[in-house]
Amino acid sequence: MKYNVDNNGFYGDFGGSYIPEMLFSNIDELRKNYLNIVNKDSFEKEFNYYLNKYVGRPTPLYYANRLSEKYGAKIYLKREDLCHTGAHKINNTIGQILLAKELKKKKIIAETGAGQHGVATATVCALMGMDCVIYMGEVDIKRQKPNVERMRILGADVRPAVSGSKTLKDATNEAMRHWINNPDDTHYIIGSVVGPHPYPDMVARFQSVISKELIYQLKKVENRNYPDFIIACVGGGSNAAGIFYHYLENSKVNLIGVEAAGLGVSTNKSAATTKLGKKGVLHGSKTLLMQDKNGQVTEPYSISAGLDYPGIGPLHAHLFNSKRCKYLSVEDDEAMNAGIELSRLEGIIPAIETAHAFSVFDKLNIKGKIVVINLSGRGDKDLETYIKWGKY
Repeated sequence: MKYNVDNNGFYGDFGGSYIPEMLFSNIDELRKNYLNIVNKDSFEKEFNYYLNKYVGRPTPLYYANRLSEKYGAKIYLKREDLCHTGAHKINNTIGQILLAKELKKKKIIAETGAGQHGVATATVCALMGMDCVIYMGEVDIKRQKPNVERMRILGADVRPAVSGSKTLKDATNEAMRHWINNPDDTHYIIGSVVGPHPYPDMVARFQSVISKELIYQLKKVENRNYPDFIIACVGGGSNAAGIFYHYLENSKVNLIGVEAAGLGVSTNKSAATTKLGKKGVLHGSKTLLMQDKNGQVTEPYSISAGLDYPGIGPLHAHLFNSKRCKYLSVEDDEAMNAGIELSRLEGIIPAIETAHAFSVFDKLNIKGKIVVINLSGRGDKDLETYIKWGKY
């Protein structure tokens, strides 16, 4: 089965480009040019230079000894938390800002939830000397204060989204409005594998460096280039898309996506899209999204600011629909406990988004298996939430 995007921007039944006429010229320019640009030797050379010298790639594949001992498996952590800025997001922002330069754009806009994509965008804008506007939900601005301050120090104009749930969905709406009004000189750096084609494919390609490295890193330590399980948290799904990318056609690998169940899938405080979602159009692509009986998008909830998105990227909707990937959902307390466990067993405090991926060992048959977890971000930004939750 084919898991990559087709010529029309679809992954099976999902994807495409459902956009207002006012956005057509922006998207059409990208669609016509992105593959030609990213496949140029000069682009690849510059992209790899910044990944190596600036981001700090390749990131280590770390054998988690005490975690492995506890769960009776060989558990490896792909250390994306060690990237410059503290998460995987910068792999994509480096790629997109180089693309924006090729397209002669002068200004950058972005949306952010947890603030990791916002920080990564503000960072590359400072690096390349470009103006930067970041939209962030008012609720997320309060709960992710350290990242907001980082963005401002880096020179970004951080603008609150004050409509709806005042979180990631609403920040995305505001960023799209801005782009419609400023099409000629502005590039919109979407931070996940969401949005109209070509964004889901473009972001997945830039993040695929994660699985590209994993192939040779695993070969070195296990004498085979694939694990039995790959586990990653899923909001929109960029870190998962990156670590799944080169294994999509390898049926020996069990792909596991972990969504945020919030306070529980039976409550109205959840963000578990594969459990609660139906087909629909969100932010320019056909996907699975949480909606009411009238088709209105419902408000997602998660303790982690990066997972409270009411949909998933069209690639993930296709992987779910085709049963290539198994999607589990975990509640806030399970994720928080897993984050504390990793901190105390391995000395690594994960981002709360990432902690969700560490809470499913007991739900899978991993005894004696090789397991790779994408440690997508570090927990500095979440210390206040950890302290409040655990009363430390």
